[in-house]
Amino acid sequence: MDKLARESQQLFGLKLTPSQLEALGRYRELLLEWNQIHNLTAIREAEEVRAKHFLDSLSCTQAQRGAPPSRLVDVGTGAGFPGLVLKILYPQVQLTLVESVGKKLEFCRHVAEDLGLEGITYLHQRAEEVGQLPEHRELYDWAVARAVANLPVLAEYLLPLVRRGGIMLAMKGENAPAEAHAGDYAIHVLGGHLRRLIPITLPGVVEQRYLVVVDKVAATPAVYPRRVGIPTKRPLHADQQTSTT
Repeated sequence: MDKLARESQQLFGLKLTPSQLEALGRYRELLLEWNQIHNLTAIREAEEVRAKHFLDSLSCTQAQRGAPPSRLVDVGTGAGFPGLVLKILYPQVQLTLVESVGKKLEFCRHVAEDLGLEGITYLHQRAEEVGQLPEHRELYDWAVARAVANLPVLAEYLLPLVRRGGIMLAMKGENAPAEAHAGDYAIHVLGGHLRRLIPITLPGVVEQRYLVVVDKVAATPAVYPRRVGIPTKRPLHADQQTSTT
């Protein structure tokens, strides 16, 4: 894990502790073991896990201003990225993992128990359902997601979960600038304001990565998120009349 420690420092100014590096090493072992049986992720080589999972997750720190988040929700977490990596980095964060695929959420729970991570809530639900739950709505400092949906749809998943003054953080590939333009209307309607796109270059990864950082500046109207499946079928766009059912 020496390479991960060195690259985390060089790329993001992070000095990972020996215990954090040990936890990430064990996480990688568990991921590679489970991937032999369950199709958790297409990334199956240790070197790829380091760059495309761990470093990619750690890149979220570049959106931080001031103290780390106290409450973070990771929507569509899959095998725990970026949520569990950020939990290892920030042990005090209250983390909620949202995942509709049961075996992936089971893996996240197994990793957390193996590593002794506490303060984690596991929700085997869709993002549209979670966004309408009073105990989660407009609660979080950060709502993050990676490879879940296009930005107009993702904004409807994430912004209802973010408190005013918090941020929505979308981890995106090279199409991020175009997606940000397409998502501007949805972000505005849902109470957000696009702050910036942060380019991220990962070692050994050809595609340019971006963090799309959206500030929550106003309350999300109560009708959002709409029912399960509707945001994907009818994304919020300025040029269309959108049903709230």
